[in-house]
Amino acid sequence: MADNRRNPSPKRRSSVRRKRFRPIAFLFRWGLVLGIVGAAALSVYAVHLDRVVRGKFEGQRWALPARVYARALELYADRHLDAEQFQAELERLSYHPADDPNAPGTYSREGDRFLVSTRAFRFWDGQEPSRNLDIQFAEGKVSSLKGAEGDPDPALVRLDPMLIASIYPTHHEDRVLVRRKDLPDLLVKTLMAVEDRNFYQHIGIDPKGILRAAISNFQAGAVVEGASTLTQQLVKNFYLNAERTFERKIKEALMAFLLERRYGKDEILEAYANEIYLGQDGSRAIHGFGLASQFYFNLPLSELSIPQTALLVGMVQAPSSLDPRRHPEAALKRRNLVLDLMVRDDVITMGQAEAAKTTSLGIQDGGGRPAGQYPGFITLVRRQLQRDYRDEDLRSEGLNIFTTLDPLVQATVEKALPKKLGELEKSRRMKAGTLETAAVVTSVTQGEVLAIAGGRQPGFAGFNRALDSVRSIGSLVKPAVYLTALSQPDRYTLTTSIQDKPVSLPDGNKRWQPKNYNHRVYGPVMLSDALARSLNLATVNLGLDLGVGKVADTLYRLGAQRRIRVVPSLLLGSVSMSPLEVAQMYQTIAAGGYRAPLRAIREVVDARGHPLNRYPLAVEAVVDPKAAFLTTWALQRVVTNGTARWLGGQLPKGMSMAGKTGTTDDMRDSWFAGFSGDKVAVVWVGRDDYKPMGLAGGSGALRVWGEFMLDMENEPIPDIPPDGVVVADACGRSKVPYIGDASAARSCGGGSDKSKSDRGERRVAQTEDSEEKPEPPPQPKPKPEPPPKPVNHFMRDFYN
Repeated sequence: MADNRRNPSPKRRSSVRRKRFRPIAFLFRWGLVLGIVGAAALSVYAVHLDRVVRGKFEGQRWALPARVYARALELYADRHLDAEQFQAELERLSYHPADDPNAPGTYSREGDRFLVSTRAFRFWDGQEPSRNLDIQFAEGKVSSLKGAEGDPDPALVRLDPMLIASIYPTHHEDRVLVRRKDLPDLLVKTLMAVEDRNFYQHIGIDPKGILRAAISNFQAGAVVEGASTLTQQLVKNFYLNAERTFERKIKEALMAFLLERRYGKDEILEAYANEIYLGQDGSRAIHGFGLASQFYFNLPLSELSIPQTALLVGMVQAPSSLDPRRHPEAALKRRNLVLDLMVRDDVITMGQAEAAKTTSLGIQDGGGRPAGQYPGFITLVRRQLQRDYRDEDLRSEGLNIFTTLDPLVQATVEKALPKKLGELEKSRRMKAGTLETAAVVTSVTQGEVLAIAGGRQPGFAGFNRALDSVRSIGSLVKPAVYLTALSQPDRYTLTTSIQDKPVSLPDGNKRWQPKNYNHRVYGPVMLSDALARSLNLATVNLGLDLGVGKVADTLYRLGAQRRIRVVPSLLLGSVSMSPLEVAQMYQTIAAGGYRAPLRAIREVVDARGHPLNRYPLAVEAVVDPKAAFLTTWALQRVVTNGTARWLGGQLPKGMSMAGKTGTTDDMRDSWFAGFSGDKVAVVWVGRDDYKPMGLAGGSGALRVWGEFMLDMENEPIPDIPPDGVVVADACGRSKVPYIGDASAARSCGGGSDKSKSDRGERRVAQTEDSEEKPEPPPQPKPKPEPPPKPVNHFMRDFYN
């Protein structure tokens, strides 16, 4: 039995062998299982990453700001524009001088002759091509407009418009999108030489490139080449974050591979060029070469030179530490190193590199920062946009907004305001900076806002007085009174006699007793003279006869928006408005009774140039054109013979303008609203603390108004009457317009002989307008008061 135990049977030995543990087989089996599971998990993860890659790359890749443009300068023969104004416009558009201006955005000047190579630009109504122009100026006009070097002579040319603002995304990223075909070859080749020499050969990751970069960096003793491919850099910036972990690098490599499998090299390069981070402008992040070119050099990407291109590409490595504004020495060293790499890869020659190294960095102050140039106007643009667009659309859809701002007009206004206010303060021995102002300039026929100044300091982004300062308008209201009268030609004409006599009406526990500015009473006066001389008593008596309610209705039809208290003091301006609201009223009169709601926007297009919303000219006939013509005629007499007589003495031969001065109680507000044949302008001058300043409308706001309006191109007011108006000699006056026929010239205020008329006109310069009792600032939620009972015939129809 012992022998049997020591020698088990063959069957038993076979069983023992089968149960022996085999570690290699075990590891192989489990390794295979884990490999299959890992591969499956990796496949699932790759599918997930692929979905992420495609989702963002094929969708809206970036939140793009809305870009706001001024109106483009139009050039045509005989346009009123001098050489200095044109030079200033080229500088605003960042055109730069060149000996041979054949590249877009360059020009040369010899006296009053310019050779200009314009930039191409896509407007809402089509593409404006780049042109080479030969332009000459003489006597304040474009005397010749030709195509340079045999190019056809154009009839009209639009320069590219000035970018005046960007409405940034919430996270304050900004970029100017560029297409692959618009990337300069020099930029692309430089990028390859510095960041990814095998870009067009690798599959997203480049092991050879990593080894080569390590060797180059070791030999140079510094980081001269990046180890990551452009695709990896795009993935890091586009999809991931900047954390330095092994897991993130694996994810980056995998996503780079997937991106290369899905999309072409040019698509990836285009996305990279638009995504790469290249610096910081306060809270605004500068992304992409397109915006960086504007931000650092104030130039389009296509106009960059060799050293400028080298600097931008060199900054990719470390935008913060290589910021040329904060670290110019480091930026210069890096730029010159990139120039050497460009020579190494035959991008440029050794001679070009040595010449480039002798140049400065060429950084332009304020480049690519449009938001602060015209804050007053941009405020109006944003308010009008909010009626039609959500704020998130303005901050993400890349809209292009074409506005009505005329940089030439705006520059003229901004130059005039501080200069003239300083002169007024000095003449009145005021402390410098005491006076404030606001100005609005619009077009007559189209109601386009050409310029806005919210204060005396150009570019100040604080309180916008042009839009938000609501002050009593004083005698600016009077044209509405006379327009109401002239709309009743069976009762009133320009030569009708009206009464300038005392008025005394109940006003609570006291009486309202307005007076003329000089406290005199003139008796019967001609209607047109009463307006020219801004006689308070004559205006009040006329308004009471018409009915205060009818005057208020006229104000609404002219464009007044806010609530108007229908009380007798309304006739002398006890209504508060902003300068923009006043401009709307006078635009309607200047346009012959046709109201065009003031607009700051012409067109809005999407990022692809497709029109989204048109802001057409919406004209409505709200006042009888015949009565508007007569009112304009009377307002011209305000300028030639009345309270704005100073302006009449400044007008060049053949020029005609119309307007009205306005002064409020104790001279707290000085106004002038006036117009030429093509422009309406309103100026307010006063103090922010509401204290008196001693300036009437004619001695304050009028002088500021004239400072810029007389410096602009203006057209005279047309003197052709509308149908139904005849011009006749009457009352010692020549060429007085009447509605109907010449028989309407039947009454003459203050006497019909010419000697009385002349004496009246000589007295005009001694009179000035004033609001005797302004309405106090409106209180919140005022309780309505019932109208007082009429006490005499003057009160019969205050509220009609």
